[in-house]
Amino acid sequence: MAKTTKDKKSSSKTSKKTKAESKPAAVDKKDIPQKTEKGTGVSIEQKLIALYNLQQIETQVDKIRIVRGELPLEVQDLEDEIAGLQTRISNYEAETENMKKQIKEKEMAIKDSDALIKKYEEQQKNVRNNREYDSLSKEIEFQTLEIQLAEKRINEYTDKLEKLKESVKQAEENLKERQQDLEAKKNELTEIVAETKKEEEAMVKKSQENQKYIEDRLLAAYKRIRENARNGLAVVQIERDACGGCFNKIPPQHQLDIRMHKKIIVCEYCGRILVDEAIGEAVNN
Repeated sequence: MAKTTKDKKSSSKTSKKTKAESKPAAVDKKDIPQKTEKGTGVSIEQKLIALYNLQQIETQVDKIRIVRGELPLEVQDLEDEIAGLQTRISNYEAETENMKKQIKEKEMAIKDSDALIKKYEEQQKNVRNNREYDSLSKEIEFQTLEIQLAEKRINEYTDKLEKLKESVKQAEENLKERQQDLEAKKNELTEIVAETKKEEEAMVKKSQENQKYIEDRLLAAYKRIRENARNGLAVVQIERDACGGCFNKIPPQHQLDIRMHKKIIVCEYCGRILVDEAIGEAVNN
């Protein structure tokens, strides 16, 4: 009887254990897959394709900006040249006014000297001795020399005025030509900006979309290489067994590693990221 009771208890425990095991186990929050970070879960080959595609897009943006970038510099140079010509003309005009003023001063000095000569000549008629006469003669001679000097200065200033007039005329002609050139360049720049703005905006948007497939660390490295590269190329294709950026030969083992697409490999000479023809074809197609 005791044994039967014991068996019932054992059977009850076994039944409870089976029910407990049949219930689903509690899920730890750590085991729930979280949202993957930018670029994670993407194979190396996909990253290389994304990088090379990004490079191709940004190269097109660079070309657009280069074409447009030369014109603003030309416009700026013309504006600087025009400002210089305007300043030069202003200086010529100020110098011209100064010359005219000095000519008037010399003309007034000649009139004053003439008046003094007439005065001294009248006084000579009433002198009482030779000493007074000689003294007046010297004064007349001095005023005559003053007149000659003033006339000489007037001739010099007149010659300068003629040269200044020619300089002003030439500067005004140059100014007119440069203003016409500036107007033409501005119109050309406006047209190019209007034509390339939509294309550039589309390329920039495409570039931003493409960057979503590249992890932040790799993207930062790409941008750093692009900034340091003279031609803006951070990702280059192998061409004739050489780096497409610095054209140094790549060892056969490195070429094999690049074709395996197992890791990202950079040129040991210039630091650019290297891809093979398969990646290039995948992007171009």
